[in-house]
Amino acid sequence: MVIEAGAQGTSVAKPGVEPYPYTGRFALDITKVPFSRYGSTVAFSKFTEENLASFHAAGLPVGVYLRSVYGDQRTHPVFRVELLDADKPVPFVVEASPSLLRLKAAKGMVEFCITASGDVKLRGRGVSLRLIAQDGALAVPNYANHWEINSERVMEKYMLWATHGSLHMDAPWNGLSNLRVVATYSPDPDSLHVEGEIDTYPSVWVPHESRETFDESVRAVDQDYGHWLKLMPDVPRAFGPGAELAAYVNWTSVVDPSGYLDRPAMLMSKNWMAAIWSWDHCFNAMALSFKDPELAFQQYMLPFDNQRPEGALPDETTSTSNEINFTKPPIHGWALAWMIQHGGITDRAHLAQIYVPLARWTNWYFQYRDSNHDGLPEYNHGYDSGWDNSTVMLPGMPVETADLDSFLILQMDTLADLAARLGKDAEGTEWHARSNELLERMLSTLWRKDHFVAVRASDGSTIESQSLLPFIPIILGKRLPSDVRNKLIQGLTEPGRFRTTHGYATESLTSKYYTTDGYWRGPIWAPATMLLAEGLDSIGEHALARKVREDFCRMAQQSGMYENFDAISGKGLRDPAYTWTSSVFLIFAHQLLSG
Repeated sequence: MVIEAGAQGTSVAKPGVEPYPYTGRFALDITKVPFSRYGSTVAFSKFTEENLASFHAAGLPVGVYLRSVYGDQRTHPVFRVELLDADKPVPFVVEASPSLLRLKAAKGMVEFCITASGDVKLRGRGVSLRLIAQDGALAVPNYANHWEINSERVMEKYMLWATHGSLHMDAPWNGLSNLRVVATYSPDPDSLHVEGEIDTYPSVWVPHESRETFDESVRAVDQDYGHWLKLMPDVPRAFGPGAELAAYVNWTSVVDPSGYLDRPAMLMSKNWMAAIWSWDHCFNAMALSFKDPELAFQQYMLPFDNQRPEGALPDETTSTSNEINFTKPPIHGWALAWMIQHGGITDRAHLAQIYVPLARWTNWYFQYRDSNHDGLPEYNHGYDSGWDNSTVMLPGMPVETADLDSFLILQMDTLADLAARLGKDAEGTEWHARSNELLERMLSTLWRKDHFVAVRASDGSTIESQSLLPFIPIILGKRLPSDVRNKLIQGLTEPGRFRTTHGYATESLTSKYYTTDGYWRGPIWAPATMLLAEGLDSIGEHALARKVREDFCRMAQQSGMYENFDAISGKGLRDPAYTWTSSVFLIFAHQLLSG
């Protein structure tokens, strides 16, 4: 069954306000955002002195690399790319758009396009293309001067062949492996023209003629990307440039189903965070739900496809791995309720699919994460909270926190709503009762006069922290008593504490633990920002919520779709092409247009 887009409740632009017209035309900086495409597991990036360590490529020469994002999150370089003039490397500049990567030297250029089948097509004139395989590569000759490159480090194979000009392979054999693997595509001496392919496959290459011309491939990518843009949320013209980048980051981060990823999967990035984490994916689903609810539902369900029998969701999933040592916070009920509210996912068939898995996920916390049996579930590590190194976790584990309780309260509210929609009235009543019970217990145990604290489950000691994490319960909105709401707002608006011109720092600016690039000890993060903005809206603080969204969108549009941001300067930090950031940007911009 396919969910129909445009269901009742979907936000629309204000009357008389024209949304930004997506064009798909912008310059792509492959030092930050990889050149790839929807469905593909290969990507081109430029390694610089500044980003080598981030790519886990310390010691490699700087330059342009063809990489693989198949397998574990630490993506692997496959080939370093050089342009040659008379067999000598020459400098080149990089130009990139969503459909075409061009390397330009003084005497010629080489262009690349990635087809829907995942093949890399190449075309050049006036210069040769050299591909230097990374350590561990094996070169196996195939028929008609085709060469299969098989790497011990990369869980894919690559068939290299020329369709015009020639392919020369330098791959001396030492009895066990190749001493080196270097492929050179050279132009025809008369036309100075070269074309070829680098086909990607997991096991066996199927012989074929070149399926389409290079120009046809470029046009096909443009058409595919144009269709994607039509499914992007409407945004104001003021945030059009950011929306162009955000839309591309999300499109290019999707890989086809494979292994543990049973559905098309929007990875967190095709840089070095090439995996699905079990709360990041919710924000991607939410951004897609406005106009592409079917793909939104696919993103939402990804961790549930790998749910443990006892109910836990995996921490991180790739095509080849499913890590269960940790998990992530249960925001799934909140996210699903949001999508239902905004009209994205409302049909009975899909809601029936998620009801039992969501119930199992909820019950897991009460059955397996309540070591002292006081009815308040616990985190066993900062990783489980999503706020990996939050100062809430400093005194030790396990810890009872109000954000976890808030997520579970909302998740049980969502389950009650689903039960009512599915005719399970008795179960709905029970979910409501459990939600109310947890809310009462949370307030009586973790609310201390004017703020939330955390508690160490092992000894009941109170944890005082200057983290932003204890303010996340604002997502409960008017379910919180008015005095609790007022104190939370007071803390969130107190000058010099969390609020900056760009958003909310994740650790108080006055804390001795505040660090400019301290991960969850200072930087601004998209998910925390969205949770707070939605919470502010739910208690009627609409003007402040709107300002939070505007500030975030301005920062991300100026700096890029980074994993997180310096709270003071707004500078982007860590992975510069992170999908939950681009998704929150698109959601916020859409809300600014329609709200």
